[in-house]
Amino acid sequence: MSNDEFRAAMSRLAAGVVLVTAQEPPLDPDDPMAPAGEDVGMTATAFLSVSLDPPLVMVSLRTGSRMDDLLAEQPLWAVSVLTESQRHIAGRFAMKGRISDRLLFEDIAYTRGRESGAPLVGGALATLECRTEQTVAAGDHTLVIGRVLTAELPSGDGGPLLYFRGRYRQLD
Repeated sequence: MSNDEFRAAMSRLAAGVVLVTAQEPPLDPDDPMAPAGEDVGMTATAFLSVSLDPPLVMVSLRTGSRMDDLLAEQPLWAVSVLTESQRHIAGRFAMKGRISDRLLFEDIAYTRGRESGAPLVGGALATLECRTEQTVAAGDHTLVIGRVLTAELPSGDGGPLLYFRGRYRQLD
């Protein structure tokens, strides 16, 4: 089986689209006057519920990606479940060779999670704040399992943003 055959087969699996976010730790954690670290975000489709008791979720990160490196040192992170009207957010944070994360967040409405400090996208179908419980190396990815600390439903409007056959889609 080739990589292309595998990719084609997996593209037939519809997946929800989320924005995973975290805040870099301060440059000098011992100095209360040190500037806070930058917000970081990443679009993900490999995200799922793992357990109800305790509440656990999992996200798959490309090994060596900025988010993979950040979550190796920052245990607190968040997830915003995107709506079909937030396709532009998904596309923006999925770009390769992209600009700074600060600019990516610039015109997006968000609040800060009370547990994680990470950005939570305004109008998302659901938001979750998590603390990393376990990481598992899996091929060219890292599976990050997080305990859900908070779960909120900021918006009931619209349907979920889906990813199917290499494109963003919506329910009909």
